[in-house]
Amino acid sequence: MGKKNIILVGFMGTGKSTVGWRLAQRLHMDFIDMDKEIERITGLTVSDFFRRHGEVRFRSEERVLAAKLAQKENMVIATGGGVVLQQENIQALGSSGIIIRLEASPEEILNRVNRKKGTRPLLNRTMNAEDISAILDKREPLYACARYRVYTSGKDVEEVVNEIMDILKQEDR
Repeated sequence: MGKKNIILVGFMGTGKSTVGWRLAQRLHMDFIDMDKEIERITGLTVSDFFRRHGEVRFRSEERVLAAKLAQKENMVIATGGGVVLQQENIQALGSSGIIIRLEASPEEILNRVNRKKGTRPLLNRTMNAEDISAILDKREPLYACARYRVYTSGKDVEEVVNEIMDILKQEDR
């Protein structure tokens, strides 16, 4: 793998943060969760930031951070769910490594997100699996930036990490 970054993209609740942290441990790489880093920098939770400053300002913070992270190496980067909404984020991050998309079924995403109620700015309380499915369909072309796709539904963290490790071994060949 060399010093390249591993960039995890995907919808909220697909496992980017959990899998990314574990993957970084296994590979002895640094880990950064973009949403957590924005929270650290701004002193606000993502939800509070959205409420106070709106999505446009949040996406601006995200863009600055993506550009900064693209200059680093040997990192596993868990992106925010909406990072793919801006092509320049993907170009910056993609230039620094390999993009892997994590996917899950709309039902699984709903279950995972409901366990973390209040921390997800773009999911309102009335959303259901069909609503999530519609958003996923709309974003599908944006996820085409990923060289690999890993399905996380019904799998534990170690299974997903092992699948990614296999992908990275193929990349090294």
